[in-house]
Amino acid sequence: MLSMNLFAPNYTHRSVLLVAVLLMLQGCTTTPPSRPDDVCSIFSEKKGWHKAAVSAEKKWGASMHIPMAFMYQESLFRAKAKPRRKKLLGIIPWRRLSSAYGYAQAIDGTWRQYQKSTGQYWRVRHEFADATDFIQWYMSEAVRLNNISPNDARNLYLNYHEGTAGYARKSYQKKAWLIAAADNVQRRYQKYLTQYEKCGRSLRPGFFGWLTGW
Repeated sequence: MLSMNLFAPNYTHRSVLLVAVLLMLQGCTTTPPSRPDDVCSIFSEKKGWHKAAVSAEKKWGASMHIPMAFMYQESLFRAKAKPRRKKLLGIIPWRRLSSAYGYAQAIDGTWRQYQKSTGQYWRVRHEFADATDFIQWYMSEAVRLNNISPNDARNLYLNYHEGTAGYARKSYQKKAWLIAAADNVQRRYQKYLTQYEKCGRSLRPGFFGWLTGW
């Protein structure tokens, strides 16, 4: 009993320290950017996001600023964002409106389709790099199936929201709120693009980054 009591305080201290570290790391990975309206500020604050966005752009071909505009619209860059819950009898919280989750608000079925198509089953929706890669993949499907320009943020967002089949049926035409949201995405994409022209060079790594292909 004496030896157990001697070691107990040290064990408790280590446990508390471990929990504190884990909470700190979780906060670092899930905190939204402090200035979401400014892409230069976002990428300066979240340097790993910039690298991931550039990598996905090179991989899929569309401007990195379109997924950024999508994520602003869908989740305001909240890693674990979910739709609101329905109310049972008008007061009791019930099921959520959809299975949408994460930065990109991807639903379960479409996320599984993305994982299967790319073979990247380890991807998760609450990681920024995975979310931006997912959006780029989905936009490439819209480009291929519906002949959308890879830099047409407005129509790419309509595809993203309605699905490529829904967009082809023009299902969005009776949804004024969705058309307004797509217009907002287009404007934000243009805003981010203009902002990045002033800071992009300073965000890129130096000689070592060039040497390693980043």
